Amino acid sequence: MSDASGTYHWRGVLRAVLTHRRGLLLGNLISLFTTLCAVPLPLLMPLLVDEVLLDQPGPLLALLERLFPAAWQGPVLAIGSVLVATLLLRLCALLLGVWQTRQFTLIAKAVTLRIRRDLLARLQRISMAEYETLGAGTVTSHFVTDVGAIDDFLGASVAKSLIAVFNLIGVSLILLWMHWHLAIFILLLNPLVIGLTVRLGKRVKHLKRRENAAFEAFQQALGETLDAIHPIRAGNREAHYLAGVALKAEAIRSHSAAYAWRSDAATRLSFTTFLFGFDSFRAVAMFMVLYSDLSVGQMIAVFGYLWFMLTPVQEIIGIQYSFNAANAALGRINRLCALHEEPYYPHEQDPFVGKQTVAVSVHDLHFAYGIEPNVGEPVLRGVDLTIAAGEKLALVGASGAGKSTLVQLLLGLYPPQRGEIRYDGVAHTRIGLDVVREHVAVVLQSTALFNDTVRANLGLGRDYPDTALWHALRVAQLEETVAALPLGLDSLVGRQGVRLSGGQRQRLAVARMVLADPKVVILDEATSALDAQTEAHLHAALDTFLQGRTTLIIAHRLSAVRQADRVAVFDAGRVVEQGTHAELMAREGGLYRRLYGELQTG
Repeated sequence: MSDASGTYHWRGVLRAVLTHRRGLLLGNLISLFTTLCAVPLPLLMPLLVDEVLLDQPGPLLALLERLFPAAWQGPVLAIGSVLVATLLLRLCALLLGVWQTRQFTLIAKAVTLRIRRDLLARLQRISMAEYETLGAGTVTSHFVTDVGAIDDFLGASVAKSLIAVFNLIGVSLILLWMHWHLAIFILLLNPLVIGLTVRLGKRVKHLKRRENAAFEAFQQALGETLDAIHPIRAGNREAHYLAGVALKAEAIRSHSAAYAWRSDAATRLSFTTFLFGFDSFRAVAMFMVLYSDLSVGQMIAVFGYLWFMLTPVQEIIGIQYSFNAANAALGRINRLCALHEEPYYPHEQDPFVGKQTVAVSVHDLHFAYGIEPNVGEPVLRGVDLTIAAGEKLALVGASGAGKSTLVQLLLGLYPPQRGEIRYDGVAHTRIGLDVVREHVAVVLQSTALFNDTVRANLGLGRDYPDTALWHALRVAQLEETVAALPLGLDSLVGRQGVRLSGGQRQRLAVARMVLADPKVVILDEATSALDAQTEAHLHAALDTFLQGRTTLIIAHRLSAVRQADRVAVFDAGRVVEQGTHAELMAREGGLYRRLYGELQTG
């Protein structure tokens, strides 16, 4: 549906709709039959005025004479037959209308499903810098509100407008058959009504854009506030942040109010214009009865058709508002499509295949946060570091030294501005980021958990036997805790794991890493929420699992650092010291020695 640049256009959406040719053909045929059932309705009863009440026999009575015996003929048969026919036609029009709406709704849902799937595929490739700048609330609004606006336009609006067009064509033909002079007068005035309303709609559509932008800002602010409600309430800052959300709600009020009353004014003005025309048509029809061959029954039928035309005219008028909303939504979706994607690296060589572990090295690594390259304060400044296969390296340094940023680059979450990352001597640009992430597992200080079961949070979509799950929990020192839960592995952990303590959440992340059986392990403050005793037990259990695996440990606690074979000290984005714990402690005036007190008490 999008072009080569990844931008959505209506012609692409139309091509997607046309892939459902069979459904479209059926929907159009249903619309045609719906019109054939609905259009004769305003004409049937008024014909009886001329043929029965005014005693001017015509084609309707002639038809009844051919269908029924002479003994049955009379006003009762005529009125009763027309009533039954009217009710049947109304029922058929109702059922066909529902069927037609269903057809177009199914097509619209299929097209918008393709859009959502396409956007989800794009979301996998969007760079982390772009995603973090955009925020979850904005992305959610694109997937829900904006795609929903396109769905409404393609489904309900197009379906209704199609029947409306067919109905207007049918009414026009009947009016021309009844009295062509009056029909031309009516048909010439209706486009003026539609044209006036379209002009009014264009004057208020920018207000709809402002309203949508206000909703987007409100949703983003509310989502961020609710996500951080625990620390906000603990810091007694709830009133401050909710007041900020209230300001966003105030913007919605002002923009929504402006759009609501002005669009309502435009709708009322268009309707009033139609009523002016309706009154003019009735007056002209009366003159036609006086000065032409238009009968009283036909005049009443004209009155009926004038009301009948009201709905299709309003449907055609209303579709412009739906299109304006859908067009604005398409523009906002294109903003998401225009975001920078993370780089794609070809799968030229897989250094992980057939090996228990691999060496990791970085050479002259430079990085600064920001969407554009070389923009922002440098975080990594020419880092050179090598971890031998099977070696455990501890990375220490003050907060903000660049340790966690290095982890993000090793996983390919951010591309370096300069330098190279190698796994067993193979540059990451020749491996492919998905291959790297499949074999390099990280346990972060903050654990992402879903409002799902323990089993689901461990597997993350992969199926593991219960024996493997319990083994991973045993290594993570969480077996007894999960066994004590009411449903064991099938117990819900709550949103962001709220039913677990901070230490339990960290150990669940450790168990998740054990299940993945990675070739390289990164522990980034993975035990910061554990007490000393639990941490000691966890390190002892992990020692066997990590044996022979290249491991990078980022920690402030001396107990975690001592698990490493070697220590690298980070300062201002560079590695300034390397060696064993004992070697670094022996260096007079070294940064590691100055940090020792912090590590010991951390």
